[in-house]
Amino acid sequence: MIYRSKAPLRIGFAGGGTDVSPYSDIYKGAVLNATISLYARASIEPLKDKRIILQTLDRGERCEYDLAETLSIDGNMDLLKGVYNRICRTYGPINEGFCLSTSVDAPAGSGLGSSSTLVVAILGAFTEWLKLPLGSYDTAHMAYEIERMELNIAGGKQDQYTAAFGGFNYMEFFEKDKVLVNPLSIHKAYINELENNLLLYYTSTSRLSAEIIKKQQINVRNDNKTSIEAMHVIKKQAMDMKEALLRGNIDRMGELLHEGFVYKKRMAHSISNTMIDEIYDSALKAGALGGKISGAGGGGFMVFYCPDIKRHNVIEALKKYNGSFKLYNFVKDGLFTWSI
Repeated sequence: MIYRSKAPLRIGFAGGGTDVSPYSDIYKGAVLNATISLYARASIEPLKDKRIILQTLDRGERCEYDLAETLSIDGNMDLLKGVYNRICRTYGPINEGFCLSTSVDAPAGSGLGSSSTLVVAILGAFTEWLKLPLGSYDTAHMAYEIERMELNIAGGKQDQYTAAFGGFNYMEFFEKDKVLVNPLSIHKAYINELENNLLLYYTSTSRLSAEIIKKQQINVRNDNKTSIEAMHVIKKQAMDMKEALLRGNIDRMGELLHEGFVYKKRMAHSISNTMIDEIYDSALKAGALGGKISGAGGGGFMVFYCPDIKRHNVIEALKKYNGSFKLYNFVKDGLFTWSI
């Protein structure tokens, strides 16, 4: 038997960064996001001998180890090792060799939550194989603990929960790592209109989101008024954008994206740069109502809201940059596991 899983990546619309401690612990965070038809995938194939084979099919990495309860965290495929170590520590040793293979439809540092989504997908494959008693909240929380606490990778909580649940969600974040996921029932016509008007653009650069997030965390701990006030604004925008989406006021989402990007850049200086600003300004001049850098910032994907036929003008205007547009659809389902 082979045990498989897939979990969707996401587009964050508003509130990103307010799901990161200590802001979420002190002020409560809120995020609006939706999953798209790009995935992180994981497969586990049991072996007849006592080996552990780890391989990332998209990155061409492969390592082989003797079967052990703990694999060394050494900078090489640590996300895969971190999940395995946690499974063994929580549920007991695995006495059978296996090959764990992974792939992601977007590069690391893309801003679509790829690393956290991969952790969720790997957990899903182990859950399918070992029949672990993990629901959506359990999987998301364990993925968060593995990545943020055990591997010490700075970041927030939204990506793990988004990947586990799927669909359009308004999420709230509280102290002591409490998370409340509110699934949204959006009229299909509104989803189609948003999908039609929202372009996903890859800047052909990646960034280390953890470093940017660390700067945001420092700003909150140091009571940086400019940064904290900006985070208050983008948190409120998550609520405003949720209402616009539910009411079908889709163009208002474009306006809010622009306002949110202006404030997001105040959270930390490294969120934007000259190249990102130039691309963004070109999109606005071509007719986009607004947009943002996806994820923590600094590179990766950008999204642009382009009403009516303006999407074609924006596509043409951005041809001079070394980037590319990515086709996608919004998807309803989160983590899905199966065996063959």
